[in-house]
Amino acid sequence: MYLIKEASVVNEGKVEVLDVLIKGDLIEKIGPNLSVESNHEVIDGKGLHLFPGVIDDQVHFREPGLTHKGNIFTESRAAVAGGVTSFMEMPNVNPQTITQELLAAKYEIGAQNSLANYSFYMGSTNKNLEEVLKTDPASVCGIKIFMGSSTGNMLVDDPETLESIFCNAPILIATHCEDEATIRTNTEKYVAEYGDNIPFKFHPVIRNEEACYLSSSRAVELATKCDARLHILHISTGKETHLFSNDRPLGKKRITSEACIHHLWFSDSDYDEKGAFIKWNPAVKSAVDRDEIWKALLDDRIDVIATDHAPHTLEEKQNPYTKAPSGGPLIQHTLVAMLDFYHQGKISLERIAEKMCHAVAECFEVKDRGYIREGYKADLALVNLNKPWTVDNSNILAKCGWSPFEGHQFKSSIEKTFVSGHLAYSDGKLNDSQLGQRLYFDRK
Repeated sequence: MYLIKEASVVNEGKVEVLDVLIKGDLIEKIGPNLSVESNHEVIDGKGLHLFPGVIDDQVHFREPGLTHKGNIFTESRAAVAGGVTSFMEMPNVNPQTITQELLAAKYEIGAQNSLANYSFYMGSTNKNLEEVLKTDPASVCGIKIFMGSSTGNMLVDDPETLESIFCNAPILIATHCEDEATIRTNTEKYVAEYGDNIPFKFHPVIRNEEACYLSSSRAVELATKCDARLHILHISTGKETHLFSNDRPLGKKRITSEACIHHLWFSDSDYDEKGAFIKWNPAVKSAVDRDEIWKALLDDRIDVIATDHAPHTLEEKQNPYTKAPSGGPLIQHTLVAMLDFYHQGKISLERIAEKMCHAVAECFEVKDRGYIREGYKADLALVNLNKPWTVDNSNILAKCGWSPFEGHQFKSSIEKTFVSGHLAYSDGKLNDSQLGQRLYFDRK
């Protein structure tokens, strides 16, 4: 058992100095001046802030089949070091997660290797509708649809298939929204001019606002027609933010959306310096788009914050534009990046907890996680707001060994991370003597 004493608990719109008692995998008691028994390991939280563990609803950990980039063991450790206690991982691996058998195999990998709590999306294609509709709402986070470029055959662009999924899915649908025809036309234009060596600054021109909005608006249209539960991932344009309402309570919203760290942090002015290291799909766009995403996040049109953590090797990223893959490692730095924005006065601590913990639990109806509550799973991140550190390759835990934040000094540090009651990270050291748990979902 652990007793965290006198931490500033950031939870449900408040910051209060409280003690938190952990027994087994649960939070047993919360309150001031809790008594200490001999079997408690006491942790001094004075001067520190205790957050619910971050739930990241969009990651690519690359296992099975792409493990030269990352795997569930390495990337879950990076997550826990960053205060992320639970993740939801995507199906574009090898083999792609497009049958219930392959989905079950992935859960086995998670059970054997993940330091963090885990869930995996069921993948959709133009030809696997029957498998998709078998997905269990109680034990799987969602169905992933790539309504834009993807690996292999995972682009779902058949109108009949799309409508069938939207109108019959028993579970949340998460979409990557970019219009393939628009991207293809734009790519051909720039390849004709530059060949493989397209300057990276043209990435947001190729994967532009039109490509994003055409696809996102189509997804909203389908979800509205079918009354589907839709969650649109990684919003990258200001125009898209106007597709969403800020209705509350969040649990009753049928259409929700996500912002990612890189779209909140970077803009197109960073391509000249960062190049392929900030090449994501959808692209990082203008500072105006970034400001509009922030506005929508703070007025609740955008509901959650995620990373889209997607490691590639340094060698792969050093290729010219047409061969350099999109994506980058972010999960170790997600919470400290948002705390930098707190130090800048852009967002409060309470809103960080809401967007990274509470709202993700509400959107996905995660059972007994996402809050600091008695009887809930003890997923917690203890943070020192005023302990700066600099990112370099000696402290990056993602298998790929690089970060778009290299050289940046964050103002805050993760001191300890509890995963389902287990002290999985403490003072810079990981403890994998106990692994994370599978996420379950309380869906009516």
